[in-house]
Amino acid sequence: MRKQVFTTPITTLLGIRHPILCGGLQWLADARYVAAVVNAGAMGFITCMSFPGNPEGFRQEVRQCRKLTQGKPFGVSVSIGRRPDIKEVLAPMLNVIVEEEVEFVETSGNSPAWLLDKLKNAGCTVIHKVPAIRYALSAERLGVDAITVISGEAGGHTGHYMNGQIVQGPLAADALACPLVLGGGMGDGRHLISTLAMGADAMMLGSRMVVAEEIWAHRDYKEYVAKLDESASRVVMSTFGKQHRVLDNATARNVVQLEADGITDFQAYQPHVQGSLVREAYRSGNYSQGLIDMGPAGVFAREIKPVEAIIDEIIDTAVAALEAIKQSTVRAEQAVVS
Repeated sequence: MRKQVFTTPITTLLGIRHPILCGGLQWLADARYVAAVVNAGAMGFITCMSFPGNPEGFRQEVRQCRKLTQGKPFGVSVSIGRRPDIKEVLAPMLNVIVEEEVEFVETSGNSPAWLLDKLKNAGCTVIHKVPAIRYALSAERLGVDAITVISGEAGGHTGHYMNGQIVQGPLAADALACPLVLGGGMGDGRHLISTLAMGADAMMLGSRMVVAEEIWAHRDYKEYVAKLDESASRVVMSTFGKQHRVLDNATARNVVQLEADGITDFQAYQPHVQGSLVREAYRSGNYSQGLIDMGPAGVFAREIKPVEAIIDEIIDTAVAALEAIKQSTVRAEQAVVS
């Protein structure tokens, strides 16, 4: 593990060595993976909705993660979906979080207002993830501890606005007073330097991490991702205002065709958008099926290797980038003097 190079409000808030968060990957972010992230000096989040209808299974995953981190704090990701029964669905998961004394919670999707008091009263640090600054300001007013702002380059659900990080990042840093994380299109140490330069306090990784050895997905899928270029993702479901950036596979192209044909009946899309298809794709390695979350940062996932090696590489690249900036500054100063 690399020594600490950067100290920011996020590293202090979460007690981590590096200003890197690895977001909750649906179906993939389990105890083994999250513990590896934490043990490598970053912060990871178990995805509670990877255990639908099974809060006791989720509880065992939390306990296993604590065992693997030898007691070091870790996080849980809570996606607040739009389904009408979402409060009933999440209630037992929230009980597990509180009862098991999980320290960090990443919330996303709809407003966390209705669950924030429960988590804060239990001593949880809450980081809310949003796709635009207007939502970040609302979350800040609610009293969350930190905010992650994702851009249109992010894999998964990217919101309505689809703003690029190069524009949205500095604007978010200017607009917010609380600690800020930037996600979307991040996958390299140079992105970490640019994140800090834009005024944020950490970067979030998603697609970059799916080739980690600790990720349980089939090796065929990982090897496929390792060969992707930057054009391997596409946005679907814009018809319903739910832009979803996914791997450009057969299922995604079927959905695109339905949208091109002007189909607005959601039932026509149902066979293609089921989460069980994605879980099976990860299990079998058949990456042609399911709407598999993937952003262009997957291009940086060039090799299957342990989480710690990935994090170390990012820190090494960030340090090299910082040194290059310093050298460039020295040359510029010398040119002015001469």
